[in-house]
Amino acid sequence: MKTILVLFGGCSSEYEVSLQSAQAVLAHLDPRQVRPLPVGVTCDGRWLYCPASPDRLPHETWMEGGVPCALRLDRGKTALLLLDGGNTALDFDAAFPVLHGKNGEDGTVQGLLELVGIPLIGCGTLSSALCMDKDRAHKLAALAGIRTPKSAVFSPAAPWEEIVETARSLGYPLFVKPVRAGSSFGVSRVESPGSLSAAVEAAFRHDGRILLEEAVPGFEVGCAVMGNPGETELTVGAVDEIELSGGFFDFGEKYTLRTSAIHCPARISPSQAARVQAAARAVYAALDCRVFARVDFFLTPEGELLFNEVNTIPGFTAHSRYPSMMQAAGLSFPALLRRLVELGAGV
Repeated sequence: MKTILVLFGGCSSEYEVSLQSAQAVLAHLDPRQVRPLPVGVTCDGRWLYCPASPDRLPHETWMEGGVPCALRLDRGKTALLLLDGGNTALDFDAAFPVLHGKNGEDGTVQGLLELVGIPLIGCGTLSSALCMDKDRAHKLAALAGIRTPKSAVFSPAAPWEEIVETARSLGYPLFVKPVRAGSSFGVSRVESPGSLSAAVEAAFRHDGRILLEEAVPGFEVGCAVMGNPGETELTVGAVDEIELSGGFFDFGEKYTLRTSAIHCPARISPSQAARVQAAARAVYAALDCRVFARVDFFLTPEGELLFNEVNTIPGFTAHSRYPSMMQAAGLSFPALLRRLVELGAGV
């Protein structure tokens, strides 16, 4: 049996989503395979060991009774130190970050864990950082032969006239996005020049660089990928499809589906689905992903496939897109978690 440190919460706009994902993961880990060591990170960055029931996680009561803790940083001596005055050290075998967005999915936590030599259930430091950076991820996907949307990157020092001219050349509608943010925070669909300034301002609130990107006609499809390139054969889930009635798949739609729907399997031909799965494998390998990630694309009315982004820690409730894709491919949620632990912790 392996003892697995499960990290959740975090200093991120996606803190609440992380609590929901961690609740599902903790509730479905196989007790014959895993002894979980739950550690929550509060919005202000405090680490708390919380062995209470996972049912408390979606509520702020999860902090009650939590014990302040920290990682032992001696390489090769993996342990969680309880800062309760008793010098308690809880040994563990691997870490499973169930964190979303900045300070959790962007390589920062992964770097800390790798520095100590802790086996990681998920993508490593490099791939996590690359996948969070939309600009660099697009460049590497293009080098792997996958088409990407036309785009341009700007810093706060960029002349406003240059941003306006780039938007004009890309054409309206277009998207303005933070280069590094998750769950569509700070992303705006801009229909006309009059809305550009507010969209740019909103994007800069989430990152120091922003991306202007052409709006690709068609719809979004995604593919769950699992495995360690060069070590194990990559497994792909069923391709899913996002159906929108208007607007785009922003944070509200992702977690409420008020006016949108997710179809899994996607309503596309078997040959198109196979193309998506092949492209997902190629992007996954090009961005040095390991254990698991979800790769998203745009599929145009003409059948062209364009890379959108990689989520290295996608939503992980039993009904989230990644588990649903694997479920449609014949892998139940508990079985999926067992396989991820095997891939990351070497069970």
